[in-house]
Amino acid sequence: MMLYGRIFIRGEIEARTGLHIGGSGGAFSIGGVDNTVIIDQLTRQPYIPGSSLRGKMRSLTEKYLGRVTGQKIAQIEIHSCRESKGSYATCPICNIYGITAEDFNLPTRLIVRDVPLEPKSAERLQAAQTSLPYTEVKTEVAIDRVTSQATPRDVERVPAGAVFGPMELVYNLYDLKRDIDWLAVLLDGMQLLEDDYLGGMGSRGSGKIVFRALSVTLKVHDNYRQPTELGKFDTLGDLSAALPGIITGIKTRLGVPVGG
Repeated sequence: MMLYGRIFIRGEIEARTGLHIGGSGGAFSIGGVDNTVIIDQLTRQPYIPGSSLRGKMRSLTEKYLGRVTGQKIAQIEIHSCRESKGSYATCPICNIYGITAEDFNLPTRLIVRDVPLEPKSAERLQAAQTSLPYTEVKTEVAIDRVTSQATPRDVERVPAGAVFGPMELVYNLYDLKRDIDWLAVLLDGMQLLEDDYLGGMGSRGSGKIVFRALSVTLKVHDNYRQPTELGKFDTLGDLSAALPGIITGIKTRLGVPVGG
């Protein structure tokens, strides 16, 4: 097993609509909010967990590629080729997002960091004097279909316009025949997420996000301390348009035949 290099995708995430990624309550629940957001316990600021980004990208990619689920994790099922090394070898989902090590242990390609609230956004939210520190309270109502009785509930959200960053995705290169080309599958996951929603209550308007101010950097095995800048992009669409050239550049740098 050889780590040939790493690709770093860095940038920011902007909430285009209110963002609700659920937390465990705590101090904010004293005010009577039914559904609180996750916060950093030191800064008391909301953040985007890497697990939320990674999990939603995996789920959407499984649907997009039509992969069958079957491995249970708590109350959900995910796709996994853990019972067959042959199937695993050709499965981008299991290689990029990983599998459990119950039958064999192979490295996950993708690392996703937690994404903090960007300092300027934190200042803007403080100045806005929102319902709660850095967040708003959205009241939703369930209506009884027979009696028309309304049952309200309060949902905590990070307001639209908030920016989280720096974001960092780290993509490890172990199999040069496949991993470089599978970078396209990773970008598909990011695009699917932009077109869907992050966190909860997306069907009711929450969770629209966009990736922005993106950069791609390569570190390779033979000179790991000297990163190579592969480009900066305003939007995910710009990065996607440049992807064929990026893949060609990575293959050339690592001595992989282009088209092979």
